[in-house]
Amino acid sequence: MASVTLKQISKKYDKVVALDNLSLSVSDGEFTVILGPSGCGKSTALYCIAGLESVDSGEIFIGDKLVNDIEPKDRDVSMVFQNYALYPHMTVEENIAFPLKMHKASQDEIRSKVRQAAETLQIGHLLQRKPRQVSGGEAQRVAVARAIVREPVVFLMDEPLSNLDANLRLQTRVELKRLQRDLKITTVYVTHDQAEAMTMGDKVAVIQKGTLQQVGTPQQIYSTPSDTFVANFVGSPPMNLVAGEVEYGKNSEDGTVFVSNDLTLKLPEDIGHVLSQSNNPVRVLLGVRPEDLSILSRTNGLSVSGTVYEVEPLGSHSIVDVKVGGTVLKVQENAYLPLKLGDGVTVYLAAERLHLFNRSDGKIII
Repeated sequence: MASVTLKQISKKYDKVVALDNLSLSVSDGEFTVILGPSGCGKSTALYCIAGLESVDSGEIFIGDKLVNDIEPKDRDVSMVFQNYALYPHMTVEENIAFPLKMHKASQDEIRSKVRQAAETLQIGHLLQRKPRQVSGGEAQRVAVARAIVREPVVFLMDEPLSNLDANLRLQTRVELKRLQRDLKITTVYVTHDQAEAMTMGDKVAVIQKGTLQQVGTPQQIYSTPSDTFVANFVGSPPMNLVAGEVEYGKNSEDGTVFVSNDLTLKLPEDIGHVLSQSNNPVRVLLGVRPEDLSILSRTNGLSVSGTVYEVEPLGSHSIVDVKVGGTVLKVQENAYLPLKLGDGVTVYLAAERLHLFNRSDGKIII
């Protein structure tokens, strides 16, 4: 096993910046997910680790070895691609055995390791089939078997579940996480799917435009986003973000108030204290996640009044759009709450779950 360390790596394609001084550390045996939208540079980072792309600047370490100038075949990593990249003319068994043959392993070793990998991935019954004769989920497991058969020190995965249907994705991500935990292989996994990132990763690194926005545990990324990009990208629906201004009262009784068009909210004393004690901007974005708003439950005396603008039933719960003046707040609520469009409602806010962001750069204030 080995750690992976990226130190200020940069990569350009002509004038397009794919990676911009990206630094990231993946501990030995850790499952780290690189999360971001299409075109953000996450796959480029993975290819640079694998050696399939060179970096313009910066350093890549696998363990304590600098690998910038080491050929891909000598980096002791295995990769699963988005399209699986199975050889169509070979059987499943031959596909799995291929990297061992390339490393000139003995026939006995090849047979033993292929059998072991096939049993681990539960594809022993598929060994004599060709890739066109297996399902998408089975092909994905063949690709994983081919990657682990060499017993690499690092496992790289580039959106391996994106071609599967929704139910199969749910099942397979559980299997992959279990497999990684059992094998204890350092894994770097790239995806644009936040559900995969949150459920699979020991650590999540959020990237936007080639730049690391935030890295932490899934809970840290979700509960304490570093900026509005992370707040918007992680969470479904994303965090409500309301543009407004902070007004400070003339005395302690007046308190600190957030004002946005027709929405006025007296902020909790602890938030007001933090804002008043530091050099923070007046123009802010108030952030609160839909599940931290409620129409049914009173919480800490913070509330606003509005009307039901839309209701989105989602089975286990509903997303209720409540219009407060010119602002629409998304509220996650009981699926069976009887609401009609135009109903007047009071929305209660969990004060301890409020966030404030700087409107000029999107960075978190509190």
